[in-house]
Amino acid sequence: MPEATRILAIRHGQTAWNAAARIQGHTDIDLDAVGQWQARQLAQALGHEELQAIYSSDLARARDTAAPLAAAHGLPVGADTGLRERAFGAFEGLSFEQIESRWPEQALAWRRRDPGFGPRGGEVLRDFRARVVAAVERLALAHRGQSIVLVTHGGVLDVLYREAARIALDAPRTWQVANAGINRLLHSSEGLVLVGWADVGHLDRAGDEV
Repeated sequence: MPEATRILAIRHGQTAWNAAARIQGHTDIDLDAVGQWQARQLAQALGHEELQAIYSSDLARARDTAAPLAAAHGLPVGADTGLRERAFGAFEGLSFEQIESRWPEQALAWRRRDPGFGPRGGEVLRDFRARVVAAVERLALAHRGQSIVLVTHGGVLDVLYREAARIALDAPRTWQVANAGINRLLHSSEGLVLVGWADVGHLDRAGDEV
């Protein structure tokens, strides 16, 4: 594929809120000990890759996941707000069960992936998609023919998978968005194409300790 941009899209490492199934959104939560270990494993796994640029969401959990990789390659991390997770407004800090208990109708719209739904104070799904696609296209076009890393969030990766696989926003998710998983895409004038998804082999190495 001539002049395609090779994209390694990576979800941040685990946080305490991930482990507790609490909604993070734009709330700035640090990596936990497992997440820090995952970031180090990621840097080792991609140590052989030829990379021209590394970008991350400006939220700490993404920046801190990108940092060991950037250090290994001698590259800066470019913080980009376009790579942020979806803003979940009133949902942030709550568990799925708490949201269903407090706002059952909103929880149902969220579960059904209604493109026109947004929690109070949060982003509407279709607006979130537009923001993510615009950011990724902007970065891909700035590095045409190169390899770049985007360290971002689960919701962002979900959008990118759907864009590359031509799957509707409201279709059920059947793919993983693992913490610190490696996902590979190409971007060209024809849009995004999937190359590989949810590579987590670097997180299963025997003998490594958190």
